[in-house]
Amino acid sequence: MAPEVARDKASFMVQAKSLSLAVSLNTTTSLFMAQTVLRVFAAVSTLAAICVMATSSQTIVLFGFTIRAHYSYSSATRFLFVTDAIVCASSLLSLIFVYHLSRSGSNLKTCFYLFLHDMVITVLAISGCAAGTAVGYISRYGEEKMGWMAVCNRVKSFCNHMTISMVLSYVAFLSYLALAVMSSNKVMYEANGEYQRNERQACP
Repeated sequence: MAPEVARDKASFMVQAKSLSLAVSLNTTTSLFMAQTVLRVFAAVSTLAAICVMATSSQTIVLFGFTIRAHYSYSSATRFLFVTDAIVCASSLLSLIFVYHLSRSGSNLKTCFYLFLHDMVITVLAISGCAAGTAVGYISRYGEEKMGWMAVCNRVKSFCNHMTISMVLSYVAFLSYLALAVMSSNKVMYEANGEYQRNERQACP
């Protein structure tokens, strides 16, 4: 009777380990898929934002003077342009890193580096969006107390293009915000797994 109970217990343990391994594998695969999709989404969004911003130009004649509106005339929109370019390039490069992790397996060190990358890009993306939003708000609504007049009522096409570019930039930021949350969860999961392995090795 005792040997049968022992065999049943051993069989149950093997099945439980197999099920746990299968669930862990499916979770890891889903995580890498989500990471890939979000990074591609961020890269495409910032690339589209760059293209829209670079082509946003409008020339008007006001009181006999020719006035041209272009993103490069504002330091804030130039900063947004540069941050979008960095986010786009980093997204494409990080795809290679994520693919390498999916093939070779992840550990605490590599997951932490990925989390650090995502946090830096998230902060960079929101700083560019904030700068562009500030100058965009003043351009559209003005600031009466400072004596700054709105200009979007005269260069509507330019402002509409810049608004589209801003929306695309915010989409990239939200993608990286989600990536940062996912990466932090992965770091905690790997840290917990490493702690449990060390505990098992320490037990006699």
